[in-house]
Amino acid sequence: MSSAPLAAVFDMDGTLVDNMGFHAEAWIQTARRHGVFNVDVEHFEQHFAGKKNEEIFPELLQREIPVDELNAYAWDKEALYRELATASLSPMPGLIAFLDALRARGIPLAIATAAPKENRELVIELFGLRHRIDAVVGAEDVVKGKPAPDIFLKAAATLGIDPAVCVAFEDAKNGVLSARAAGMSVVGVVTTTPAERLLAAGCFCTLTDYGQRPAVLDARLFGG
Repeated sequence: MSSAPLAAVFDMDGTLVDNMGFHAEAWIQTARRHGVFNVDVEHFEQHFAGKKNEEIFPELLQREIPVDELNAYAWDKEALYRELATASLSPMPGLIAFLDALRARGIPLAIATAAPKENRELVIELFGLRHRIDAVVGAEDVVKGKPAPDIFLKAAATLGIDPAVCVAFEDAKNGVLSARAAGMSVVGVVTTTPAERLLAAGCFCTLTDYGQRPAVLDARLFGG
């Protein structure tokens, strides 16, 4: 892993922004509204993180859900998330300077996230990412959510770059498995998932602050 990559692909929730606690709370409240009381933060992180809403709701409610009904449930859940999170959102420590350093190196950047468009736009606008990110791939662009590799493969294809020379940044086990299945090397971003769990899923290193990166990561990214 001594040569610099040709692209970096970032998950959004829990990776660009430390917001997974808000998503977990929104899912817990949503589950309770539907009479499901066995969903907690760990269950969310292990089973739901990275999946599409249309995959989560049938699993959560243990039944097939008509499209119109599912869309209404998903809208309510995401509106609740934005209500909980908007006033408290901030980028991960060191993120903006790190993205600018990657761009200065000439490394194309993409976001690959199951978050709906409204949530993506909120983060992109709040943190000034529009001119920093070359491609954004969302749940609507792929058939299967994480841990299937679809979304990372789509991000690489959109950039026109072989997944094997991309570095992915992920905060959840499903996301790590997805990026690894796409053939990317993966950095674990420690927000809600412990570092040891991310490493066990296939990350080659982890970080909690983009401004304090492991030497192995800088060697991979910048050829140092």
